[in-house]
Amino acid sequence: MEQNNDLSPITARLLISCPDKPGIVAKVSQFLFNSGANILDASQHSTDPKEGLFFMRMELQMPVVPGFEAAFEQQVAAPLKMEWKISYTQQRKRMAIFVSAYDHCLLDLLWRWRSGELGVDIPVIISNHRVLEKECTDMGIPFYFLSVNAATKASQEATIQQLMQDFSIDFIVLARYMQILSPAFVSLFPQRIINIHHSFLPAFAGARPYQNAYNRGVKLIGATAHYVTDELDEGPIIEQDVARVTHKHSVEDLVMLGRDIERQVLTRAVKAHIDDRVIVLGNKTIVF
Repeated sequence: MEQNNDLSPITARLLISCPDKPGIVAKVSQFLFNSGANILDASQHSTDPKEGLFFMRMELQMPVVPGFEAAFEQQVAAPLKMEWKISYTQQRKRMAIFVSAYDHCLLDLLWRWRSGELGVDIPVIISNHRVLEKECTDMGIPFYFLSVNAATKASQEATIQQLMQDFSIDFIVLARYMQILSPAFVSLFPQRIINIHHSFLPAFAGARPYQNAYNRGVKLIGATAHYVTDELDEGPIIEQDVARVTHKHSVEDLVMLGRDIERQVLTRAVKAHIDDRVIVLGNKTIVF
């Protein structure tokens, strides 16, 4: 944590997961009390007894306490076999956006960012097309056009990786980026790449989901935001939503309705990640 020179209180978010047992909340709360922290909000969840897991999210107002994190690890986390992380709201996350040619998800994120709804910095946007360059540069965001094909994919990803380092990126949002990231690249950002899939997963994974949904005569269409893993469209799901459709809807109607759902679902997932409300448990999530 960076030092706060004026020593005024800071706001932090604490995420915890550990084996369930009596007394966890009491031990955490007592440590925070002794550290001078005030709990602004707390949410907790216990799984069924067979899994025996406990999850908690806290928002805190606290003074700058030298050695706070080391003391928490030694006195609370280690004895309780706890996985945990703490983030500080004064340190805004840095989000890169990857996009191809569809603009709806990108523009929704940019509008919400410009209005202050997304408390995040956007230092860079990466695209394999130029069509959205003006929309991004008009908002003062550096835009990098990096074309890609099978022969250049490795070098293109190497360039992207360097840009992520240069801009100190914390997490990546794929706002309809129509490229599959390599396992090597994904491994650099575990649980920090968010994708929007234009389908209610696990149904209609892969390409052309709206056409496939139309062919199947579905009565619901939807969208899914998930963390990216090596398995295509199989990562932990953060957010989903659906809309009802009928036989009267054409493929074009499904696409139009679906894009509206995609915007909403991706924004909710991004906000959940920014606000540290997501804990990944295997291939699923706990979202507070």
